[in-house]
Amino acid sequence: MIFGIVILFLAVLGCAAYLVAIKPRTRGKPEYAGHVGDVLYAHRGLHDNETDAPENTMRAFEKAVEAGYGIELDVQLTKDKVPVIFHDFTLQRMCNVAGKVIDYTYDELQEFAICGTDQRIPKFEDFLNMVAGRVPLVVELKVEYKDLSVCPLADALLRNYSGKYCIESFNPLAVKWYRDHNPEVVRGQLADAFMKGTEYRGALYFALHHLLFNFMTKPDFVAYNCLFPGTVSRRICRKLYKNTAVAWTVKSQKQLDDLQDKFDVFIFDSFVPVAKSSTNVI
Repeated sequence: MIFGIVILFLAVLGCAAYLVAIKPRTRGKPEYAGHVGDVLYAHRGLHDNETDAPENTMRAFEKAVEAGYGIELDVQLTKDKVPVIFHDFTLQRMCNVAGKVIDYTYDELQEFAICGTDQRIPKFEDFLNMVAGRVPLVVELKVEYKDLSVCPLADALLRNYSGKYCIESFNPLAVKWYRDHNPEVVRGQLADAFMKGTEYRGALYFALHHLLFNFMTKPDFVAYNCLFPGTVSRRICRKLYKNTAVAWTVKSQKQLDDLQDKFDVFIFDSFVPVAKSSTNVI
Protein backbone atom coordinates (compact mmCIF):
# COMPACT_ATOMS: atom_id res chain seq x y z
CA MET A 1 0.00 0.00 0.00
CA ILE A 2 2.74 2.46 0.98
CA PHE A 3 4.79 1.42 -2.05
CA GLY A 4 1.83 2.16 -4.31
CA ILE A 5 1.33 5.59 -2.76
CA VAL A 6 5.02 6.38 -3.23
CA ILE A 7 4.86 5.35 -6.88
CA LEU A 8 1.76 7.48 -7.43
CA PHE A 9 3.40 10.45 -5.71
CA LEU A 10 6.51 10.12 -7.85
CA ALA A 11 4.38 9.84 -11.02
CA VAL A 12 2.45 13.00 -10.14
CA LEU A 13 5.67 14.79 -9.26
CA GLY A 14 7.22 13.70 -12.55
CA CYS A 15 4.23 14.94 -14.55
CA ALA A 16 4.31 18.27 -12.73
CA ALA A 17 8.04 18.66 -13.38
CA TYR A 18 7.50 17.85 -17.06
CA LEU A 19 4.76 20.47 -17.43
CA VAL A 20 6.98 23.06 -15.74
CA ALA A 21 9.93 22.15 -17.98
CA ILE A 22 8.03 22.62 -21.25
CA LYS A 23 6.10 25.72 -20.20
CA PRO A 24 6.71 28.62 -22.63
CA ARG A 25 6.25 32.31 -21.86
CA THR A 26 2.63 32.85 -20.84
CA ARG A 27 2.81 36.25 -19.13
CA GLY A 28 4.51 39.52 -19.98
CA LYS A 29 4.62 38.72 -23.68
CA PRO A 30 5.60 41.46 -26.11
CA GLU A 31 3.03 42.62 -28.59
CA TYR A 32 3.09 40.32 -31.57
CA ALA A 33 3.81 41.69 -34.99
CA GLY A 34 0.49 40.52 -36.18
CA HIS A 35 -2.86 38.95 -36.17
CA VAL A 36 -3.62 42.18 -38.01
CA GLY A 37 -2.79 40.65 -41.38
CA ASP A 38 -2.11 37.24 -42.80
CA VAL A 39 1.13 35.97 -44.32
CA LEU A 40 3.07 32.87 -45.22
CA TYR A 41 6.85 32.81 -44.77
CA ALA A 42 9.12 31.89 -47.67
CA HIS A 43 11.85 29.57 -46.39
CA ARG A 44 15.24 31.18 -47.14
CA GLY A 45 13.43 33.51 -49.51
CA LEU A 46 11.35 32.62 -52.55
CA HIS A 47 14.19 30.53 -53.88
CA ASP A 48 15.06 27.76 -56.31
CA ASN A 49 18.62 26.47 -56.24
CA GLU A 50 18.34 25.51 -59.92
CA THR A 51 17.69 29.09 -61.02
CA ASP A 52 19.33 32.49 -60.60
CA ALA A 53 17.66 32.89 -57.16
CA PRO A 54 19.25 30.33 -54.81
CA GLU A 55 18.35 30.12 -51.13
CA ASN A 56 19.31 32.95 -48.77
CA THR A 57 20.34 35.29 -51.59
CA MET A 58 19.27 38.84 -52.23
CA ARG A 59 17.49 37.81 -55.42
CA ALA A 60 15.42 35.19 -53.56
CA PHE A 61 14.57 37.75 -50.88
CA GLU A 62 13.59 40.37 -53.44
CA LYS A 63 11.24 37.85 -55.08
CA ALA A 64 9.61 37.08 -51.72
CA VAL A 65 9.09 40.78 -51.02
CA GLU A 66 7.62 41.36 -54.46
CA ALA A 67 5.20 38.45 -53.93
CA GLY A 68 4.17 39.71 -50.49
CA TYR A 69 5.52 36.79 -48.48
CA GLY A 70 7.22 37.00 -45.14
CA ILE A 71 10.82 35.75 -45.11
CA GLU A 72 12.61 33.15 -43.00
CA LEU A 73 16.39 33.48 -43.10
CA ASP A 74 19.56 32.30 -41.32
CA VAL A 75 22.21 34.52 -39.75
CA GLN A 76 25.75 33.59 -38.69
CA LEU A 77 29.13 35.29 -38.43
CA THR A 78 32.17 35.50 -40.67
CA LYS A 79 35.75 35.30 -39.43
CA ASP A 80 35.82 39.09 -39.08
CA LYS A 81 32.50 39.09 -37.15
CA VAL A 82 30.22 40.32 -39.91
CA PRO A 83 26.65 38.98 -39.63
CA VAL A 84 25.82 37.30 -42.94
CA ILE A 85 22.94 35.21 -44.25
CA PHE A 86 23.75 31.57 -44.89
CA HIS A 87 22.17 28.34 -43.67
CA ASP A 88 24.86 25.66 -43.48
CA PHE A 89 27.86 26.11 -41.24
CA THR A 90 29.93 24.63 -44.09
CA LEU A 91 30.24 26.06 -47.61
CA GLN A 92 30.43 22.82 -49.60
CA ARG A 93 26.76 22.33 -50.52
CA MET A 94 26.03 25.85 -51.72
CA CYS A 95 29.43 27.15 -52.86
CA ASN A 96 31.42 23.98 -53.58
CA VAL A 97 34.16 25.30 -51.31
CA ALA A 98 35.84 23.61 -48.35
CA GLY A 99 35.60 25.01 -44.84
CA LYS A 100 33.04 26.91 -42.80
CA VAL A 101 31.62 30.42 -43.06
CA ILE A 102 33.48 31.32 -39.86
CA ASP A 103 36.80 30.38 -41.53
CA TYR A 104 36.60 33.29 -44.00
CA THR A 105 36.30 37.05 -43.81
CA TYR A 106 33.33 38.71 -45.46
CA ASP A 107 35.49 39.93 -48.35
CA GLU A 108 36.90 36.45 -48.88
CA LEU A 109 33.39 34.98 -48.97
CA GLN A 110 32.47 37.33 -51.81
CA GLU A 111 34.77 35.30 -54.06
CA PHE A 112 32.44 32.30 -53.83
CA ALA A 113 29.43 31.94 -56.14
CA ILE A 114 26.24 30.50 -54.71
CA CYS A 115 25.05 27.55 -56.81
CA GLY A 116 27.09 28.81 -59.75
CA THR A 117 25.12 32.07 -60.06
CA ASP A 118 26.18 35.69 -59.73
CA GLN A 119 24.71 35.75 -56.22
CA ARG A 120 26.99 36.06 -53.20
CA ILE A 121 26.54 35.59 -49.44
CA PRO A 122 24.74 38.77 -48.32
CA LYS A 123 25.36 40.91 -45.28
CA PHE A 124 22.48 40.82 -42.83
CA GLU A 125 22.61 44.63 -42.70
CA ASP A 126 22.21 44.93 -46.48
CA PHE A 127 19.26 42.55 -46.37
CA LEU A 128 17.52 44.61 -43.68
CA ASN A 129 18.05 47.78 -45.69
CA MET A 130 16.58 46.13 -48.76
CA VAL A 131 13.46 44.73 -47.05
CA ALA A 132 12.93 47.99 -45.14
CA GLY A 133 9.94 46.67 -43.20
CA ARG A 134 7.87 45.70 -46.23
CA VAL A 135 7.30 42.11 -45.02
CA PRO A 136 7.72 40.40 -41.61
CA LEU A 137 10.86 38.38 -40.88
CA VAL A 138 11.72 35.18 -39.03
CA VAL A 139 15.42 35.45 -38.20
CA GLU A 140 17.10 32.17 -37.29
CA LEU A 141 20.30 32.58 -35.32
CA LYS A 142 22.84 29.92 -36.26
CA VAL A 143 24.72 29.06 -33.07
CA GLU A 144 27.13 26.15 -33.11
CA TYR A 145 27.86 24.79 -29.64
CA LYS A 146 28.27 27.63 -27.11
CA ASP A 147 29.52 30.55 -29.21
CA LEU A 148 26.83 33.21 -28.86
CA SER A 149 28.77 35.96 -30.64
CA VAL A 150 26.14 36.27 -33.35
CA CYS A 151 23.41 37.23 -30.86
CA PRO A 152 24.58 40.71 -29.78
CA LEU A 153 25.83 41.60 -33.27
CA ALA A 154 22.58 40.62 -34.99
CA ASP A 155 20.59 42.24 -32.20
CA ALA A 156 22.44 45.52 -32.67
CA LEU A 157 21.31 45.65 -36.30
CA LEU A 158 17.76 44.63 -35.47
CA ARG A 159 17.41 47.29 -32.78
CA ASN A 160 17.77 49.86 -35.56
CA TYR A 161 15.31 48.04 -37.83
CA SER A 162 11.79 49.44 -37.98
CA GLY A 163 10.09 46.42 -39.56
CA LYS A 164 8.33 43.48 -37.91
CA TYR A 165 10.50 40.53 -36.98
CA CYS A 166 11.03 37.70 -34.52
CA ILE A 167 14.04 35.53 -33.74
CA GLU A 168 14.40 31.77 -33.38
CA SER A 169 17.14 29.20 -32.93
CA PHE A 170 17.65 25.47 -32.49
CA ASN A 171 20.18 26.31 -29.80
CA PRO A 172 18.39 27.10 -26.51
CA LEU A 173 21.34 29.23 -25.42
CA ALA A 174 20.59 31.70 -28.22
CA VAL A 175 16.91 31.88 -27.29
CA LYS A 176 17.87 32.41 -23.64
CA TRP A 177 20.26 35.16 -24.69
CA TYR A 178 17.28 37.06 -26.03
CA ARG A 179 15.28 36.34 -22.90
CA ASP A 180 18.08 37.85 -20.83
CA HIS A 181 19.15 40.76 -23.06
CA ASN A 182 16.16 41.81 -25.16
CA PRO A 183 12.95 40.26 -23.76
CA GLU A 184 10.74 42.62 -25.78
CA VAL A 185 11.58 40.71 -28.95
CA VAL A 186 9.32 37.80 -29.88
CA ARG A 187 11.48 34.67 -29.59
CA GLY A 188 10.97 31.10 -30.72
CA GLN A 189 12.40 27.67 -30.04
CA LEU A 190 13.15 25.66 -33.16
CA ALA A 191 12.79 21.92 -32.66
CA ASP A 192 12.55 18.60 -34.43
CA ALA A 193 11.58 15.04 -33.55
CA PHE A 194 15.26 14.17 -33.18
CA MET A 195 14.67 10.84 -31.48
CA LYS A 196 12.69 9.57 -34.48
CA GLY A 197 15.90 9.33 -36.50
CA THR A 198 19.32 7.81 -36.04
CA GLU A 199 21.60 10.82 -36.60
CA TYR A 200 20.90 12.62 -33.34
CA ARG A 201 20.88 10.67 -30.10
CA GLY A 202 21.57 11.21 -26.42
CA ALA A 203 20.21 13.27 -23.54
CA LEU A 204 20.64 16.63 -25.28
CA TYR A 205 18.59 15.69 -28.33
CA PHE A 206 16.02 13.94 -26.14
CA ALA A 207 15.53 17.24 -24.30
CA LEU A 208 15.39 19.23 -27.56
CA HIS A 209 12.90 16.78 -29.06
CA HIS A 210 10.59 17.14 -26.05
CA LEU A 211 11.09 20.93 -25.54
CA LEU A 212 12.49 20.39 -22.06
CA PHE A 213 14.52 23.62 -22.21
CA ASN A 214 11.41 25.81 -22.45
CA PHE A 215 11.60 26.55 -18.72
CA MET A 216 14.94 28.24 -19.43
CA THR A 217 14.17 29.97 -22.74
CA LYS A 218 10.45 30.80 -22.26
CA PRO A 219 9.72 30.98 -26.01
CA ASP A 220 6.78 32.90 -27.43
CA PHE A 221 6.41 30.28 -30.15
CA VAL A 222 7.65 26.80 -30.97
CA ALA A 223 8.69 26.14 -34.56
CA TYR A 224 8.51 22.39 -35.10
CA ASN A 225 9.15 20.06 -38.03
CA CYS A 226 5.76 19.85 -39.71
CA LEU A 227 6.25 16.13 -40.37
CA PHE A 228 5.69 15.48 -36.66
CA PRO A 229 2.56 17.41 -35.64
CA GLY A 230 1.64 14.78 -33.05
CA THR A 231 4.66 15.36 -30.80
CA VAL A 232 3.14 15.50 -27.31
CA SER A 233 5.18 18.40 -25.91
CA ARG A 234 4.44 20.53 -28.96
CA ARG A 235 0.72 19.83 -28.69
CA ILE A 236 0.66 20.62 -24.97
CA CYS A 237 2.42 23.92 -25.58
CA ARG A 238 -0.16 24.90 -28.17
CA LYS A 239 -3.31 23.59 -26.49
CA LEU A 240 -2.62 24.03 -22.77
CA TYR A 241 -0.32 27.05 -22.80
CA LYS A 242 -1.78 28.70 -25.95
CA ASN A 243 1.70 28.98 -27.43
CA THR A 244 1.92 29.93 -31.10
CA ALA A 245 2.78 26.87 -33.22
CA VAL A 246 4.95 27.40 -36.30
CA ALA A 247 5.34 24.69 -38.96
CA TRP A 248 8.58 24.20 -40.85
CA THR A 249 9.01 23.45 -43.66
CA VAL A 250 5.82 22.86 -45.67
CA LYS A 251 6.65 21.41 -49.09
CA SER A 252 3.32 21.26 -50.96
CA GLN A 253 -0.12 22.82 -51.18
CA LYS A 254 -1.74 19.60 -49.93
CA GLN A 255 0.54 19.54 -46.91
CA LEU A 256 -0.27 23.18 -46.20
CA ASP A 257 -4.01 22.49 -46.38
CA ASP A 258 -3.75 19.37 -44.20
CA LEU A 259 -1.85 21.18 -41.44
CA GLN A 260 -4.17 24.16 -41.06
CA ASP A 261 -5.73 22.90 -37.81
CA LYS A 262 -2.43 21.71 -36.30
CA PHE A 263 -0.28 24.85 -36.61
CA ASP A 264 -0.84 28.59 -36.59
CA VAL A 265 1.99 29.93 -38.76
CA PHE A 266 3.58 28.29 -41.81
CA ILE A 267 7.02 28.42 -43.42
CA PHE A 268 6.97 27.03 -46.96
CA ASP A 269 9.51 25.84 -49.51
CA SER A 270 9.61 24.16 -52.95
CA PHE A 271 6.22 25.41 -54.16
CA VAL A 272 4.24 28.61 -54.48
CA PRO A 273 1.09 28.51 -52.33
CA VAL A 274 -2.26 29.03 -53.99
CA ALA A 275 -3.00 31.88 -51.58
CA LYS A 276 -0.50 33.74 -49.47
CA SER A 277 -3.14 34.92 -47.01
CA SER A 278 -4.04 31.82 -45.03
CA THR A 279 -2.34 32.17 -41.68
CA ASN A 280 -1.11 34.56 -39.02
CA VAL A 281 1.92 36.76 -38.62
CA ILE A 282 4.14 35.78 -35.72
